[in-house]
Amino acid sequence: MGLEIKALYLSYVVHVLGVAGAVMVLVWNIYFRGGLAWESSNKNLIFNVHPVLMLIGLVIMGGEAIISYKALPFKKAEKKLIHLVLHAIALILGSIGIYMAFKNHNESGLANLYSLHSWLGIGVIALYGIQWIYGFVVFFYPGGSSDIRRESLPWHVLFGMFVYILAVANSALGFLEKLTFLESSGIDKYGSEAFLVNFTAIVAVLYGTFVLLTALSRAPAEDDNSYSPI
Repeated sequence: MGLEIKALYLSYVVHVLGVAGAVMVLVWNIYFRGGLAWESSNKNLIFNVHPVLMLIGLVIMGGEAIISYKALPFKKAEKKLIHLVLHAIALILGSIGIYMAFKNHNESGLANLYSLHSWLGIGVIALYGIQWIYGFVVFFYPGGSSDIRRESLPWHVLFGMFVYILAVANSALGFLEKLTFLESSGIDKYGSEAFLVNFTAIVAVLYGTFVLLTALSRAPAEDDNSYSPI
């Protein structure tokens, strides 16, 4: 199934939403939550790195990696490399983001892995890593046979879409969980911070939606559609 809209046009919406989401999550954690820190006596500053890297990494960079095959008017080999590198950046940022959540909990004496968000987060990063390694080995280096690549491609696409949808959904769940904690701690349920968090989650969902629409849309005429993984 494909859309007759040009992928390039939809990709503009993706980029705008991506910039908006990155700015919003940074404003939230720097202006409202006090800033970001790798080491600090204020352990909340350590945790603040987590939502920033998870949104910018897995959701935004991961989305840019997905649409690179449909929106960029480059040769197949060039798009393959861009696709691979962007996903690698997303995986690295996401891994660091998860580490920062564990670091905050451990240094604050809090339990780990007790919420649905945390369980799904571990699952997402594990599946993302498996997907990246498989794609690297089969489609990049050393590369599988033409039969293996042809048979693997539909599953690679399907699995990639599933993992990405799960990542976007879990990011929204994470925003909800954090906001619930903050409201329980006394922030105004109808205050500017609460609205910012909710709108950031909405932007993340819209971003993911337009990423998938772009992936289903029409690639540039010069694109080689013999290989178009997500």
